[in-house]
Amino acid sequence: MGNYKEEFIDFMVDSNVLKFGEFTLKSGRKSPFFMNAGAYVTGAQLKKLGEYYARAIHDTFGLEFDVLFGPAYKGIPLAVATSIAISNLYGREIRYCSNRKEIKDHGDKGILLGTKLRDGDRVLIIEDVTTSGKSIEETVPIIQAQADCDIIGLMVSLNRQEKGQDSDQSALDEIRERYGFGAHAIVTMSDVVNYLYNRPVDGEVILNKDIKKAIDEYYAEYGAKQ
Repeated sequence: MGNYKEEFIDFMVDSNVLKFGEFTLKSGRKSPFFMNAGAYVTGAQLKKLGEYYARAIHDTFGLEFDVLFGPAYKGIPLAVATSIAISNLYGREIRYCSNRKEIKDHGDKGILLGTKLRDGDRVLIIEDVTTSGKSIEETVPIIQAQADCDIIGLMVSLNRQEKGQDSDQSALDEIRERYGFGAHAIVTMSDVVNYLYNRPVDGEVILNKDIKKAIDEYYAEYGAKQ
């Protein structure tokens, strides 16, 4: 695992984005961990977050694409922060684009924020986390309705590595199979567990043997087919 991935795990913990305990997910599952990207709230945090995404995108997809698309709402700051980071780190100018939840009928009309999509654009989608793939079902038609674009992939921050509601595959694997483009994460939960288990963070072990046992039991029931 690359050093920046370990740094990213520390960053999630320090930002109070990644928590361990007992959480009820939208699916109704009782999870021993939870990630809330809405907890990134400062300029310094968003700057660092964009840099981690930029490095992961560079390593996974390269930078030969034109548009970074962040679905509303959480994807909007991700797309902005990451496009800035790509410019600063790599000198590559990537246009950013997001959708509105409601179509605007005055002024800057339409469903898009940021750049307009053009025929031939190579588009990368950026999100915080994908559990069910439902957001991609909504996002892909929006992009395809604007222009004849080539969607090259999806980057999220954390791959929960759990099976979906209707299959034994993870959401990212389902997306790859359904849409035919790459779907990747900065880190996986396996990365998180391997790095944090029994490691002191600010003098405290936050992923101890009891949390590790709960995570193992969770994945025994809900873990995706590898």
